[in-house]
Amino acid sequence: MPTLADLPIRPGFTPMEAKLVDALPSEPGWRFEPKWDGFRCLAFRAGDEVELRAKSGKPLGRYFPDVVEALKALPVETFVVDGELTIAVDGELSFEALQMRLHPAASRVAKLAAVQPATLVLFDCLVDAKGASLTEAPLRERRRALEALFKRFKPTDRFRLSPGSDDLAEARGWLAQTGAALDGVVAKRLDGPYVSGERAMLKVKRMRTADCVVGGFRYEADSDQVGSLLLGLYDEGGRLDHVGFTATITDAERPDLTRRLEKLAGGAGFTGDAPGGPSRWSTERTGEWTPLKPELVVEVRYDHVTGDRFRHGTRLLRFRPDKAPEQCTLAQLRAEAAPEKLAARLA
Repeated sequence: MPTLADLPIRPGFTPMEAKLVDALPSEPGWRFEPKWDGFRCLAFRAGDEVELRAKSGKPLGRYFPDVVEALKALPVETFVVDGELTIAVDGELSFEALQMRLHPAASRVAKLAAVQPATLVLFDCLVDAKGASLTEAPLRERRRALEALFKRFKPTDRFRLSPGSDDLAEARGWLAQTGAALDGVVAKRLDGPYVSGERAMLKVKRMRTADCVVGGFRYEADSDQVGSLLLGLYDEGGRLDHVGFTATITDAERPDLTRRLEKLAGGAGFTGDAPGGPSRWSTERTGEWTPLKPELVVEVRYDHVTGDRFRHGTRLLRFRPDKAPEQCTLAQLRAEAAPEKLAARLA
């Protein structure tokens, strides 16, 4: 009976990532796929052993026992696949439902799994059913292997094969539909290998968003409730730089969020550029702030970047418990800011 230790790729393997760009490539040789709004997941199967790992490397199996059991029940005993964990609620993918799975109580997780089972959307194959590594193989070969593997995934109610196309017009159509289900479109080289830990893919989103570390917070003026979150991104030296803030917190959210933040107080906060006092243009009413342990990650929407900082306040979209803080780097802003810098030189 094979074990996970026998696989050529084992849990802890870092998935290939995507670089954020402004537009889909138009030259030949690219394959386009929808970017699903879920938790990125590598699934490992060897005999009776199954492991689910997040992009950060953290185990996900205890939070998705329904997917683990579905993988164990498959008639294929050996494989490693890359995909996205999703949960549909009322016919639409729900990121909030995924977050609810990250609960410390196994009984609560089991109840949620029974009521709202998860689906693993597959888009790459790293180890085939014979136990051979495919990471050096071009995408077109890995896709054929994935399609052959998926034909053996029966029953398939817990699995989906992500569509793909080399038609740019179709991909642009997907991009226009991004919303509840789609988070954007990913472009992959048809002749490209699977490069662990590198941004060898391209991704396009309709919104300009960034995943940031919450390095500190400010209280509302004359209040003991949180008023704004202070956002940070890591520079090339591993220092956490303050890049802006978000204050789009509802009154209903403030009490629970305040308690959550106060439990993290006392950390190093920003180890690079730190927040100063408010400028006369700032909407924040106090220069005092509380540093936090760098454990919380949030996704925010923003409009412009100037000097590696958000020019205006950002809009809080969601918390990202599936993302490791150290994955939140300034490269996100620099990729977005590049077209603005080019436009400035041409002005």
